[in-house]
Amino acid sequence: MRYVIIGGVAAGMSAAMEIIRTDDSAQVTVLERGDDYSYGQCGLPYVISGVVPSVEAVVARTAEAFREKYKIDARVNTEVTNIDAEQQIVYGTDAKANKDFQLNYDRLLIASGSDPLVPEWKGMELEGIHTLKTITDTEAILKDLDENIKHVTIVGGGYIGLEVAESFRSLGKEVTLIQRGKQIASIFDQDMAELIQEEARENGIQLVLGESVEAFAGDERVETVITDKQAHHTDLVLLGMGVRPNTGFLKNTNLQMTRQGAIHVNAYMETNLEHIYAAGDCATQYHIVKRLDDHIPLGTTSNKQGRIAGANMAGNPLPFKGIVGTSIIKFFGLTLGRTGITEKEASRLRIPYEVLTRKANSHAGYYPGGEILHLKLLYHGKTNELLGGQIIGKEGVDKRIDVLATALYNQMTIQQLADLDLSYAPPYNGVWDPLQQMARKTF
Repeated sequence: MRYVIIGGVAAGMSAAMEIIRTDDSAQVTVLERGDDYSYGQCGLPYVISGVVPSVEAVVARTAEAFREKYKIDARVNTEVTNIDAEQQIVYGTDAKANKDFQLNYDRLLIASGSDPLVPEWKGMELEGIHTLKTITDTEAILKDLDENIKHVTIVGGGYIGLEVAESFRSLGKEVTLIQRGKQIASIFDQDMAELIQEEARENGIQLVLGESVEAFAGDERVETVITDKQAHHTDLVLLGMGVRPNTGFLKNTNLQMTRQGAIHVNAYMETNLEHIYAAGDCATQYHIVKRLDDHIPLGTTSNKQGRIAGANMAGNPLPFKGIVGTSIIKFFGLTLGRTGITEKEASRLRIPYEVLTRKANSHAGYYPGGEILHLKLLYHGKTNELLGGQIIGKEGVDKRIDVLATALYNQMTIQQLADLDLSYAPPYNGVWDPLQQMARKTF
């Protein structure tokens, strides 16, 4: 069986490894448009700060390792340009050899990931304007960060924007973060985002909210960021406004996609075209709480979908059960966790909801060293089913977000959350976990 995989990072290589474990006679070819395989994109901001010592540290396996140890035809600098679904042929270009190629397949996986949003603003050609998605991006930023770079401007206050803001501050740079909306961290509700904004300001980040970037100015290198309200001097710009699925090369196919370009897949990662699968950042994910297909590009989901796609392609049927939208971010002294849906999302989906909020200690109040947790729970106004949670604090956020994620995955009610048998010892918790204290208020 000839398997062709487009994309050699999280979803693609998870699928490739599952295929060779399942099909002893598999002929696997992976086409990666860049230079690097199987690396942890989420670790790249920490390479910039120096917490992670080098880009090599985030690489799980090199293309050479896949070729030599697993007999996978792992190609680099090979960009796919088109697919013929009827003839089962992939067309592309080998950048290093400067020639076109075509490959026949029996099973095809599209795991082409996502690309950073890069608007067509005036001045985008200036030096010193960066994105952060790949190892190549990271190396370019590190090369650019000399002693002349005093001030960095970050455009966008999402995952990447927050993480690199902390990284640049840790290097002693002045940092301005520009967000066109009224809050940073839009995956949180406004009341929770205010805690994040306070942490940003306390750590020396200048927040510019409610301004839209329109252009960049400078001679050869960026010197000014121009918004709809004013101009900001800078020495380096990092664009962190989110990503879009890398599926533009599929425009001549009949693949069903969302308006944003994410490929529709079923529970078995199958597309609407026979023998073609999709997984990872370029594909949709079923959201258990929303009960509809969504697109939340995260490394955890990419790896899971990739493994499931590989199993199904190789004849071992496995369904992807879905996501609940769980994420966690370190931001200076805080941990920011969320899962399920927010008030904004519930309102948009017209889901009746109730809200519980609480400030609580991360462990037993009488045990020294406790930290304040800010908690927010949403549950269905009619069925009492849990809808989501947001937790911000210095300690104990991660375990409680994972408890909530598990409860959401199993579609538990607020009362069932109170009944859970959670661990207790004074250094770790009170006899009633804060989540359960909140839940008990409802009955």
